[in-house]
Amino acid sequence: MMRSTLAQTEPPVEIPPPDQTATLRDLCDIAFDNSFVRELRADPLPDNIPRQVRNASYTRVTPSAVRAPQILAWSDAVGELLGIAAPDSHTGPVADVLGGSRVLPGMAPYAARYGGHQFGHWAGQLGDGRAITLAEVICPDGLRRELQLKGAGRTPYSRTADGRAVLRSSVREFMCSEAMHYLGVPTTRALSLVGTGEMVVRDMFYDGNPAAEPGAVVCRVAPTFVRFGHVEILAAQKEFELLKQLADYVIRTHFPALASTPAPEIYAEWFEEICRRTAMMVAHWMRVGFVHGVMNTDNMSILGLTIDYGPYGWLEGFDPNWTPNTTDAEGRRYRYGSQPQIAHWNLTRLASALHPLISDEAALVRGLGVFEATFNRTARQMLATKLGWTEISLPDDEALLAELMDVLLQVETDMTLFFRGLADVPMAVLVDNAALVAPLAKAFYDQDAVAGLAGERLANWLRQYCQRVRRDDVPDATRRATMNQANPKYVLRNYLAQQAIDALAAGDARVLDRLMKVLQRPYDDQPEHDDLAARRPEWARHKAGCSALSCSS
Repeated sequence: MMRSTLAQTEPPVEIPPPDQTATLRDLCDIAFDNSFVRELRADPLPDNIPRQVRNASYTRVTPSAVRAPQILAWSDAVGELLGIAAPDSHTGPVADVLGGSRVLPGMAPYAARYGGHQFGHWAGQLGDGRAITLAEVICPDGLRRELQLKGAGRTPYSRTADGRAVLRSSVREFMCSEAMHYLGVPTTRALSLVGTGEMVVRDMFYDGNPAAEPGAVVCRVAPTFVRFGHVEILAAQKEFELLKQLADYVIRTHFPALASTPAPEIYAEWFEEICRRTAMMVAHWMRVGFVHGVMNTDNMSILGLTIDYGPYGWLEGFDPNWTPNTTDAEGRRYRYGSQPQIAHWNLTRLASALHPLISDEAALVRGLGVFEATFNRTARQMLATKLGWTEISLPDDEALLAELMDVLLQVETDMTLFFRGLADVPMAVLVDNAALVAPLAKAFYDQDAVAGLAGERLANWLRQYCQRVRRDDVPDATRRATMNQANPKYVLRNYLAQQAIDALAAGDARVLDRLMKVLQRPYDDQPEHDDLAARRPEWARHKAGCSALSCSS
């Protein structure tokens, strides 16, 4: 196996047994490892200028120092996961490291090389244009996780960009990484948000009016940030030795359960597992009404984690055709309802890239079949749980589900509030229409319409729904508790995120802190925070950052 020259001077860190009681340590005292750097081939050129890189998996780079790094937000939960103590000060050595101004001993920072299909077209080399992995940490639970800075400066993969990130996008990524975790969605995490003390110029609306905005760096955390695009670029450039090297490294390091499988079957089983994890991730997206917005293959994690939070959003008005990405407004390729199909398409691109390792095309087809079967089975069971059913199995269930989709579309309906309120619909047989619909009232944007014919249709559906619920013969308290653990009360609505961004830009972190605390318990009733569970206000419908967003960050 080809190794970088670092392998001669940097031995691997011995992974200790899990120690959940380990004392948290200062970041500057952590022992780091760098298996990706050690075991994969490095770019031989040291020049940190935009260029095409060949026959390498990464380029060694150093983050660009910033003027005045200051910690704006910190995730205690992720710090504990990593074994890292929260710093005592917003400035100082930890802020310097997480802002990109200091590299600690044992770190081997790099930018990864990958390609990708963007909006259905092969884009060639992409790579970490503004993300730099500092190092890996062997955590108290015995697992390996990367610390990656997003917005840390230019790399050879930056093309014409500056490698920086603005505060608004960094806040959104920091908050959503953690919010998704507490929703139970497979995701990367975020440790910190650091203001740089510098301004970054961006054309937020792509309308020819660039403006200076505050800069920031977010520290992202995941076992690995390897994407479908890592495989694609090596296959596209016919760098098959590196392709095998990368696959072997990822399987050995992140899929140890496959270790006993002989080659070449191990690669087929690996692909099946990627398909299974991707299906689970997308099923969770659909369950909570999340729309990623940019499902390019370079934004698809090899581990089945939600990665790269750009123009994302939740269905604040149920519409399968909605996309939060203004760049996608015309074609709507990445709309909510198409996410399962796009995931399958992306996996097909990955299958093509893995063909040099998996010559048996039938094995690749089986893997894609695993995605379809896993998604269909999981999504159906998740929908049944959201509805308070034990499963979708009775003869009339499909017709009832089809009518529900029409009901949700007849009046603008907040998906989160509708399903949350459904648990409180009275199950008694003799209930008038007003009482049936009342628990759902907060979900509708047009109350007058619900009071008319639309409300009658909804009430008729609810009567059939209640009859269906009663057939499962589950105690009401049990059913409601189960539904409330599947239907969140709180999600990171775009207008809430924008309020946190605006306040933080003005030097007030209280809005962000409150929102993050509430989002750590998204399924719990928190009456004192009911204002954070309200549907989008009218003033936010067309306000910048509160509905659709661009990729500008």
